Amino acid sequence: MASAAEQLAANINFGSIAKAEELKKRIWFTLGALIVYRLGTYIPLPGIDPEALRQSFQSASGGVLGLFNMFSGGAVERMAIFALNIMPYISASIIIQLLTSVLPSLEALKKEGEAGRKILNQYTRYLTVLLAVFQSWGIAVGLQSSGTIVQNPGLFFLISTVITLTGGTMFLMWLGEQITSRGIGNGTSLIIFAGIVANLPTAIAGTLELGRQGAISTGLIIGVIVMAVAIIYFVVFMERAQRRLLINYPKRQVGNRLYEGQTSFLPLKLNTSGVIPPIFASSLLLLPATIASFQTSQGGTGIISMLTTYLGHGRPAYMFLYAALIVFFAFFYTAIVFNPQETADNLKKQGGFIPGIRPGERTAEFIDQVLTRITVLGAAYLVIICLIPELLVSYAALPFYFGGTSLLIVVSVTMDTVAQVHGHLLAHQYEGLVKKAKLKGSRRR
Repeated sequence: MASAAEQLAANINFGSIAKAEELKKRIWFTLGALIVYRLGTYIPLPGIDPEALRQSFQSASGGVLGLFNMFSGGAVERMAIFALNIMPYISASIIIQLLTSVLPSLEALKKEGEAGRKILNQYTRYLTVLLAVFQSWGIAVGLQSSGTIVQNPGLFFLISTVITLTGGTMFLMWLGEQITSRGIGNGTSLIIFAGIVANLPTAIAGTLELGRQGAISTGLIIGVIVMAVAIIYFVVFMERAQRRLLINYPKRQVGNRLYEGQTSFLPLKLNTSGVIPPIFASSLLLLPATIASFQTSQGGTGIISMLTTYLGHGRPAYMFLYAALIVFFAFFYTAIVFNPQETADNLKKQGGFIPGIRPGERTAEFIDQVLTRITVLGAAYLVIICLIPELLVSYAALPFYFGGTSLLIVVSVTMDTVAQVHGHLLAHQYEGLVKKAKLKGSRRR
């Protein structure tokens, strides 16, 4: 697996990129779009007292707000116009995927090809607007109820906040689509990636400052560096890991010519679910802590506060539930994004078969068994990646940026981006070969 990654990196160099004019344009467009995104994370909402907001955020930064602040590149901490980031769009996409596997009408649209995909994308946009309006209204009400953050509370503030935050999310959704089509691809992932990476220097500087003050030992800082390097290597290895199923195609006759049978492979990723399980698990477990912090600020107590006591960072109950939720979402999301029955039907239509397995239902069962086994390994890999840094984040009071979720996102998006650049370079080289062949043909004539 490591050799494949090394080979991929070796094929990409600055000299080949400099010769690919189309790729350079895409890279510059992507960088420009990400700069626009970063500028938006510093434009605050109108009518907000920055100092009161900073004090209020510090008291709740250990909950889900701290996690969302990491994903938004600090926009939540500054309550900027991009505070919601792209998260409503991601949530809408996941909900539409869930409904596609449940509702026959949406499943039929998915099978219609490009036309059906466009309709599903439109449904995703509509749902994004609804989720953004709902979340921005909750943020506006929460800010106004704090008493000191909003300078001029009232209906005008509520409406303007909803319009601004919803508009910011829709702009980022459009920006992500533009990066995907006109840039180097993976627009949504790159926006989240840029938010995490932009604040990494600040997190590192803050950690070093804690070490200088004696709050964190030098040995712990060295251990964190070693752990980060080991996690990056482990993530690269596991994200490249595949289980390849051998597919045979029988001999076929076209006219008077007989073609030999062909073989190919059906690649099954070890981690099909990607970074979705850690994100969902973190959000669910940090939600009670955030609600309890709001209750405490308002002088209230209840069952939420009691749950927070047992579900604090580093507590056994928190670790157990975190691991259990990661495993659950790994299997759940894998079942949504990969359909063994559909894959088996496609192989049967194309005349392909797995050696020793009958086409059709038996093939679907075999693929499902293999997928279940490798998903066990994938889920265990996600649990290890997320729990080990979580111990350091909880016991040493390190920022979220050193957690397994953030490192997993950064490494995975980096690998996908390198693969996209490599694909564009291959396309450029292929176009060059075609032009040379045409030029030689014209000269011979």
